[in-house]
Amino acid sequence: MELFSDLQETIMNWLLPVFNFVGDNRYVIAATIILLTFFFAWLISSIAYRYMLLLFRKTRNTLDEEVLSLLRKPLFFTILIIGIGITADTLSKNGQLIPLLDSLLSSLLILVWALFFLRATRLILPNISKLEGGVVTTRTLPLLLNLSLVIIASIAIYLLFTTWKINMTAWLASAGVLGIAIGFAAKDTLGNLISGVFIMTDAPYKIGDFVVLQDGLRGEIRNIGIRSTRLLTRDDVEVTIPNSIMGNTAVINETGGPHEKYRIRIKTSVAYGTDIDLVRECLLNVAARSTFSCDFPEPKVRFRSFGNSGLEFELLCWINEPVLKGRALDDINAAVYKRFQKESIEIPYSKQDVYIKEMPGQKKS
Repeated sequence: MELFSDLQETIMNWLLPVFNFVGDNRYVIAATIILLTFFFAWLISSIAYRYMLLLFRKTRNTLDEEVLSLLRKPLFFTILIIGIGITADTLSKNGQLIPLLDSLLSSLLILVWALFFLRATRLILPNISKLEGGVVTTRTLPLLLNLSLVIIASIAIYLLFTTWKINMTAWLASAGVLGIAIGFAAKDTLGNLISGVFIMTDAPYKIGDFVVLQDGLRGEIRNIGIRSTRLLTRDDVEVTIPNSIMGNTAVINETGGPHEKYRIRIKTSVAYGTDIDLVRECLLNVAARSTFSCDFPEPKVRFRSFGNSGLEFELLCWINEPVLKGRALDDINAAVYKRFQKESIEIPYSKQDVYIKEMPGQKKS
C-alpha cells in the first residue's frame, strides 16, 4: 500500500543521521532499527500513555481514559509493524521491501486499526446515548452500532483489496449479479433485515421493555438485531422472533407511555344483598395496604355489572413496573379473599337448580 511505503520512506529519512553514525553495515543498521522500534513502542505505550492518563483524569468523564486505553495497543503494534517493515527493507538486497511482505504488513495495520475503531464505537456510542437531546439515543443505539460495524468492515475490506491490488470493478460487477440471485433466494432474510432497520428507526420498543405480542406471548426485550428480536419470557425462556414478524404484528408495549407504571385489574364478585359500600371500602383498604400498589395514581373500585350469580366489582390499581404484575395479582387476590372472610362477605359461585318433572317408571295419574 502506497501510504505504508510513503510512511516508511519518511521515517527512514528521519533516521538518516542514525544510519550515518552506525556505518554502512546493513545488519548493524537493522539491529539499530529494531532497538529503536522497541524503544519508541515502549515510550509511547508506557511513558506517554501514563502522562496522557494523568491529564485525562482531571476531567469529569472517564470516557477519554477508556478510549486512551484502547488506543495504547494499536499504537504499539503500529510502531512495531513499521519497524519490522523498515528492518526488512534494510536487509533486502535491492533496498526495497518485498511486495508480498509489504502487503502483509499493510494488511496487519488495517486489521489492527479496524479492530480499534470497532471497539471504540462500542465504547463511545453507548456513552453518547446517555446524553439528552442527541441523535444517539437508547432507541437508535442498536441501529448505529450495527451500521458502524458495516461501515468499518466495508472500509477495511476495501483497503485490504487495494493493498493486495485486487481489481474491485470485476468484483463489484459480480457482486451485483450475485446480489440479484441472492435477493430472490433469500427474500425472507432480506425482509427481516429491512424490517430490522425500520424497527430500529421507528423504535416501537427498546431493550428492557415488556411487550405482549398478538398471539399472547409476553416478555422483556433483550436484544434488537438486524435479523431478529430476542424476547425473554417470564419462564426465563428466550424466544427469537424474526423482525419481519415483529414488524407485521400488533405489539403492546406495557412499558411505553408517559411512565413505566402499569395498571392491573382485580375482578371479584359478591353475593346479592351485600353492602356495596362495604365492598368498596374493603377493596380500597386492601390496595392501600399492598406493597405493590402505587399511591399515585390512586386505586379505584368500579361496580361493573349485575352477574348471573352475584355483583361484579373490579379493583383498579397501579404498580411500578409491568414485571411485577404476577406477584402483585397474587398478593392482592390473597388479601381480598382474607378481607372478605373477615367481613363475612360471601363470594358466590355458579349454581344450577335441577327440577325433575317425574321419576323414571312413574305412571302419570
